[in-house]
Amino acid sequence: MAVAEESISKKSLADRESAIRTLETEIEAVSRLRDSVALSNLTEALDLMQNTPGRIVVTGMGKSGHIGNKIAASLASTGTPAFFVHPAEASHGDLGMITEDDVIIAISNSGESRELADIINYAKRFGIKIIAITKNAESTLGKASNIVLELPKYEEACPLGLAPTSSTTATLVLGDILTVGLIERKGFSKEDFNLRHPGGKLGSILKRVGDLMHTGQAMPILDENSNMQSVLLEMTSKCLGCVGFINQNGDLTGILTDGDLRRCLSPSILSEKASNLMTRNPKTVTKDMISAEALKIMHDKKITNLFVIEGTKPIGVIHIHDLLNNGVA
Repeated sequence: MAVAEESISKKSLADRESAIRTLETEIEAVSRLRDSVALSNLTEALDLMQNTPGRIVVTGMGKSGHIGNKIAASLASTGTPAFFVHPAEASHGDLGMITEDDVIIAISNSGESRELADIINYAKRFGIKIIAITKNAESTLGKASNIVLELPKYEEACPLGLAPTSSTTATLVLGDILTVGLIERKGFSKEDFNLRHPGGKLGSILKRVGDLMHTGQAMPILDENSNMQSVLLEMTSKCLGCVGFINQNGDLTGILTDGDLRRCLSPSILSEKASNLMTRNPKTVTKDMISAEALKIMHDKKITNLFVIEGTKPIGVIHIHDLLNNGVA
């Protein structure tokens, strides 16, 4: 048992040392990128990307291609139209996806990927600008490009010095630098982000109240002079645990919840008018409010419903369950 435990301990120690070496090597690569990010060409590249009337076309072979895919996806999701073109597919028809209004970001660690030749030639023929990401500005790709974002020299974390590791990490970070730079330049907002991320947890949190509210016949609403029998029927039929009340001008004047009803139950309640029992000037929201903000109001005020208004007129109502059921929490 002791021998087995010692063997496991040695294996764990070796694994940890390997992990630390990998981390330190890749951190060094990113540190060198930071030190070189005076990147005299960075502003020029961002200007070109921001001002292009077309799209950003990212390309690269092998591991550079995988990183390129991610860079294109990050750009597209943050307000810069972009897509990835595989060099091999480009040579078999996908060059037609690239227009003269586009900008190409070509990624090659060595700058000598043969598979990029057709894209480079096509860009030169039609005057399409190329931004190169490479370690070698004097490479074929570097010399053919309009702007070179040169990666610093560093060792790969791979013990053989062959598998792209540190180089892909640095390239990914450089792609993030471009993406974040454009986000900040364009003033890209949470609302803009939501338009491109309607699915998943983030999409749920960033949904607007107007996307989730009950409207029309589903909205429990009555005249403020209605009797309590009508109020009970309306509350029961709409199943939202509340009724909103309006005056003769259609303005929202109050709300009555099932909790309010329980607190004011009496033998004479059915003869009462809603205006005598309702809570006046209820808390309201607008349809453009982010749903997570509406949930915070409910939490802070310890309420379960909010009427949605335009001006002073109710246009919908939202229940806390509408938010929770849609993943807003």
